[in-house]
Amino acid sequence: MSDSTLAKEKLAADFRSVMDDIDALMNATTNKAESEASALRDRIRDRLDSAKERVVDAQHEALERAKKAAGATDDYVHSHPWQAVGAAAAVGLALGVLIGRR
Repeated sequence: MSDSTLAKEKLAADFRSVMDDIDALMNATTNKAESEASALRDRIRDRLDSAKERVVDAQHEALERAKKAAGATDDYVHSHPWQAVGAAAAVGLALGVLIGRR
C-alpha cells in the first residue's frame, strides 16, 4: 500500500476514534442533562451518526477508486510493457537527477 493510502486509513481510524470518544462522553453525561441538554445531545448524536455514515461511504468510495486505478494500471502495463518500462526509467532518471542536485 502507498503512504497516502495508509495515511488516509489512519485518518479515518482516528476520526472514528474521536467520534466514539464523543459518543462515550455524551453517554456519561446523560444523567446530568436537563430537557434542553437532552435535545442538544440527541441532535449531536444524529449528526455523529450521519458523519460516521459519510466517513464509511467515503472510505468505500476511495477503496473502489483505488481498485479501479490499480486495475487500469495493470491492464495498461500488460498491454504496453515496453512503454511502461520506458516511463518508469524516465521517472527514475528524473528522480535521480533531482536527488543528485541536493
